[in-house]
Amino acid sequence: MHSQKSLKLQKAGNLAQTTLIFLLMGGLPAAIGWTIGGTIGALWALALGISLVFVTPKISPRLILKMYQARPLAVAEARGLYAIVHDLAKRAGLPHPPVLYYIPSRMMNAFSVGNADNSAIAVTDGLARNLEWNEITGVLAHEISHISHGDLRIMSLADGLTRFTNALSALGLAVLLFSLPLYLFAKVLIPLPALLLLLAAPTISVLLQLALSRTREFDADLGAVALTGDPASLAAALKKLERYPLKIWDVLFMPGRRVPAPSVLRTHPMTEKRITRLLELASKTDVAASHPELRGGYDGGCLLPGDCPEVTRKPRWNLKGIWH
Repeated sequence: MHSQKSLKLQKAGNLAQTTLIFLLMGGLPAAIGWTIGGTIGALWALALGISLVFVTPKISPRLILKMYQARPLAVAEARGLYAIVHDLAKRAGLPHPPVLYYIPSRMMNAFSVGNADNSAIAVTDGLARNLEWNEITGVLAHEISHISHGDLRIMSLADGLTRFTNALSALGLAVLLFSLPLYLFAKVLIPLPALLLLLAAPTISVLLQLALSRTREFDADLGAVALTGDPASLAAALKKLERYPLKIWDVLFMPGRRVPAPSVLRTHPMTEKRITRLLELASKTDVAASHPELRGGYDGGCLLPGDCPEVTRKPRWNLKGIWH
């Protein structure tokens, strides 16, 4: 009971934080609109910002998967993985289980795309070969939580608000620039607060977007725990992902290669903090035991089909701006 209460409290806190961040992100365009055109400008900016909820373009899951050279896995190829995914999807209340995709990369990574009606989860060769079945179950539960929470839509909307803020800021600076002769010859002082707002708003919006992304990651961790009852396995998987070997110059000059997920999807918080939160949940004496039935059709060995040879080549960068 205590652990369930702790989960609910953490999820409520994450929801409150998500709501606050969205309010702040929506308030930035309104403030810029007020700077440009007073009350009317603020109302127009607010109306346009709200319209983004309905017109934000949907990201095609196939486009993202194509960027990673992912190929779909048939049920017959990965019965164990599909058995786990189907059970988790049922627990999460998804109308359709996600389709699994395979990425020929030795990097340890997984990400989800789509929505509850049309979703997919991509797993890399390195992830499937280096995690135990209970660990990969935790990772899959995390990704299914992203899908059930609608996180791709949430982050797409946040990205749209950031772009909208950038456009309004550029417009405001342009208006200020064209009004410069008026300030010079009429000896009118440039409104410093307005100038600072126009300059700082894009950066603030990006920082809020990153904070939102981290909040959604924590919420997906909690969702995974609710689905599996096994926070320790997800924590163990995160430890293995964190220990993925890198050379020192990779850390110094190419830090982004460890997290090859599109920025519009998410930016992960510090792994150590996620692990700490999960282990705190695992330490509760009344946390439900992990569900053995999630093992599904997995009978040991590699979780990948036999025609997927182990990938040994080093991760490389491509023109799409991703490592895999």
